[in-house]
This record gives sequence, C-alpha cells and structure tokens, in this order.
Amino acid sequence: MNRIRRFPSRTPSRALHGRTTALARAIALIAAVLLAATAAGTAGASAAPATGQITVSAAAGVATPQAQAAVGGWTCPGVAVPAGYVITMFDTGGCNGYGAWFQQPARDGLWTCSGSPIVSGYVLTDYDPTGCSKVGAWRHNLVRNGIWTCPYSPIPAGYRSTTYDARGCSGLGAWLTVRA
Repeated sequence: MNRIRRFPSRTPSRALHGRTTALARAIALIAAVLLAATAAGTAGASAAPATGQITVSAAAGVATPQAQAAVGGWTCPGVAVPAGYVITMFDTGGCNGYGAWFQQPARDGLWTCSGSPIVSGYVLTDYDPTGCSKVGAWRHNLVRNGIWTCPYSPIPAGYRSTTYDARGCSGLGAWLTVRA
C-alpha cells in the first residue's frame, strides 16, 4: 500500500512552486534586513538618494536587482532602509518578479512588514501573520508606560517588562512594559 499521502488539489509541481516562492521571499527579506543593518553603521558615509533598479546582464540575459541607497518609496530587494524609516508594504510582482518593498518614515501605530527595522523609541505591540502580502506584519508604537509588547520587541532604556499574557500579540504572548 502506498503510504504517501496525495492531495489531488495540489500537484507536486504546484507544491514545489509554492515552496520556491516562499523561500525566495524569505531570502529577499533576510537580505534586506542584513543590508539595512550594514547600512545603519555607514549611514553618514553616503547621502545620495536613489531607488532600486532592475538591470539585464547582456552576457546572461537575466534580470537582477541593483542595490542603491534610497530615501523612501518603492525599492528592490537589497536596498538599505534609511535611518528612521520602516518597510510597510511588499509587492510580490515588483522589481521584475523579485518583489518590491515600500519604505516610509516611522510613526506611532504604523503596521510594518516582518524584517523591517525597528526605529529607536518604538516597540512591537501586535502581530498579523497574513499582513504585508503574507510576509507577516508587526504594529510599531512609541514606547510609553503601561504598553503591552510582543516577542522580539526591543525594551528601550528606562523601561522594563513585567507581567506576561499568553494571549497577547495574536497568541505569541505579550509583556507589560513599564517605566523602570
């Protein structure tokens, strides 16, 4: 008897395509975060605003994104997120199929994509696993006394975490943050 479970609605090629797409999105997200962290250390070195571009290599005939510094707006993977900015939208078809990220200045109550930088003075207060084109989204709020924070949220200087509620942050758990 065949012990492999088959799902008639999902062919092996569709399953592979879904996994490949998810892997590509995860790699793009990780690359954006790593490059943002690298750029944060050299933020003063270059202030030339630009946007991400797609170029085609004549030898290979393959489109690849070019990473450049950016100041807000839609950018391709690999473009550093400027200081004080966060990633708020993801377009899976942008940048010639590589996906495009929308960067904008941080503000209180803004939903950001998973992997977005967390601007100093902000904390993560809620999570939506299907937000940001199913990449996942976190709600950023300015820290204040008595705010509930999610896992992975920074705890700014002068504050501490106290009470835990397992139901907070869409079931991930939350901690009450108070002045130290």
